[in-house]
Amino acid sequence: MPEFEQLRDDISTLPTTAQQLVVDFVAFLKQRYSASASPSPKPLDLDNEPFVGMWSDRPEMQDSTTWVRQVRQQHWRS
Repeated sequence: MPEFEQLRDDISTLPTTAQQLVVDFVAFLKQRYSASASPSPKPLDLDNEPFVGMWSDRPEMQDSTTWVRQVRQQHWRS
């Protein structure tokens, strides 16, 4: 516990604006670590999302790797 007393003393010697920064930072850390302790969100159910498969009927998407390669070559010529 002595280190906390030292920390409190050190903070009390700082200018008021710096003390407020310490308070804000502690609040940020509390929020960040309380959020990480919460359960992880459920995985997305992409099977029922309307955007999934929206390009399935486009002929250039039959071989998407080739399509991406061609687009990159067109736009990023060396």
